[in-house]
Amino acid sequence: MSKFVVSARKYRPQRFDEVVGQEHVSKTLKNALQNDKLAHAFLFCGPRGVGKTTCARILAKVLNCENRTEDFEACNECSSCVSFNGNSSFNINELDAASNNSVEHIRGLIEQVRFQPQQGQYKIFIIDEVHMLSQQAFNAFLKTLEEPPPYAIFILATTEKHKIIPTILSRCQIFDFKRIQIPRMVEHLQHICKEEEIEADKDALHIIGQKADGALRDALSIFDRMTSVAGKKIDYDSVIENLNVLDYDYYFKVVDAMLTEDTAKVLLIFDEIFKKGFDPDIFINGLAEHLRNLLVCKDPKTLALLETSDSLRKRYQEQSSLAPNSFILTALNIAADCDINYKMARHKRLHVEMAVIKMTYISRAIELSNNPAPVAIAEKKTPDVRAVQTNTTSSVTAAPVQPKTNISSTSEPAEPEKSEVPTPPIKKETEQKPVDNSDTEPEIVSEPEPSEQKVSQSNDTDRKKTKYDMPSLSMLDDDDEEEEEATDGEMTKLEANLLNSTWKAYIEQIDSPSVRAAFVKATAKIKDDVTILVEVGSQMAKGMIQQEKNLIPFLRKRIPISNLAMEINIDTSKASQLIKPKKVMTTKEKYEMMREKNPMVHELRLRLDLKPDNQ
Repeated sequence: MSKFVVSARKYRPQRFDEVVGQEHVSKTLKNALQNDKLAHAFLFCGPRGVGKTTCARILAKVLNCENRTEDFEACNECSSCVSFNGNSSFNINELDAASNNSVEHIRGLIEQVRFQPQQGQYKIFIIDEVHMLSQQAFNAFLKTLEEPPPYAIFILATTEKHKIIPTILSRCQIFDFKRIQIPRMVEHLQHICKEEEIEADKDALHIIGQKADGALRDALSIFDRMTSVAGKKIDYDSVIENLNVLDYDYYFKVVDAMLTEDTAKVLLIFDEIFKKGFDPDIFINGLAEHLRNLLVCKDPKTLALLETSDSLRKRYQEQSSLAPNSFILTALNIAADCDINYKMARHKRLHVEMAVIKMTYISRAIELSNNPAPVAIAEKKTPDVRAVQTNTTSSVTAAPVQPKTNISSTSEPAEPEKSEVPTPPIKKETEQKPVDNSDTEPEIVSEPEPSEQKVSQSNDTDRKKTKYDMPSLSMLDDDDEEEEEATDGEMTKLEANLLNSTWKAYIEQIDSPSVRAAFVKATAKIKDDVTILVEVGSQMAKGMIQQEKNLIPFLRKRIPISNLAMEINIDTSKASQLIKPKKVMTTKEKYEMMREKNPMVHELRLRLDLKPDNQ
């Protein structure tokens, strides 16, 4: 059988200088040894795989070393160091509290404390995973930990500091170990690759460091697995394939497609990722991390937070320059909401697809929110059909329209304004009839009927016409005539009576009950000569009036002011008037009110000997 030793054991640090990422602990312990101010109890706490037990073993080795170096490191040559390296030292005792957590095990440890060291100056007790001790074991250990013999030193290690009782914490010097940063992991892995003569891409080592999540021991375990797969050459593709990591290229492609609003490409890329066996939540979390990296690249000060290789960092900077901050922040918010609600979604794939579709149209949504539709329309619009129909029934003071001499026989609908022109008398039509044409005499009397039918057909056609219909040439000519007529009788100042009648006329042609109620409760006033002030009681009513696109054309049609404008304000006093609390009347007040309306109530009360309640 092969004598293979895993990298975590083979390259385990033997000196303080070899510890990766924990320089603050190494420097403090060296200064304590130099100044001869070493405590009797230490507590090393931090996440897994960051060097807690390793530092404890190095400290124990240095304490009993017979020939310390000038920088207070072990010599690895004396009998104490040799016995320690061979795991045969009697002065160093290691206890795994995960399996030895009872009171009996702590009592056995206390018995060993009573014996002095056979060789060396100190007797060191290393207790790993000390948070697994029971409450009774902690209590049994308190007195010995507080006042041990001068030759006894305790080094406790734990990953869950909050589970240790305060009485233990107060008796120890606490050292907090940090997570190992990815660049430090990559440097250590490159050193191992150099020792083992292995070729490895730097991007591949970055992926291993990210997968390790701050634990160097995990990074070394992943590295051993990659060497088993790829042999002496570790490349990027083999690492992402074996570690089930999604390639960076997918996220760059997805964001590029989102910036161009290419929904089809975004969905096809997600489908490709899904067919490769990746869960949708892995994709959405990876996309959120990608967006975070883009946001980090926006400012040179935060560029150091990007834990990637140099080649990948350039790609992030290029794409970050194309993506606006509003897009990145909104997309991050959508990705976070998608991740939170992912577990509750029944259709996981559709849930993620809806999120990426929302991200695709972020730019358009922001543009619409920044440029809302104005309330008052400045440019001239085509007159509203409903306003024209109302004009045909209620307009009396309008200027008389001269009838046209040539009547078109085409099938195009006539202008609605022609319905205001009274049908000319039959007598005038007979006077205009040629005398020498006797064949058309029967048509003289029935001539007005086709005109009336034509007007009614034109009204029906105008009712069906929408804002998307293309006007005909004859209608454009009629609009020009209407403009000329409107300019002849144009007003220079708003009149209250005309405004009130026009407002009521518009309310009558509203179909929606809720919109009609909003207009009825609103109050239209004159602000100045050309501005109408509309006061409403709520924001909802204001929104309903703003959404009426035909209101401004209707008002301008009925009120001949070319630069007519409208403002909508919310009157809080009006809102409070809409909801008035009813006064709660007592029984006696009700009786007095009934007595005023009908005096016979009092007589009935006397006959029946009834007494109203005074409350």
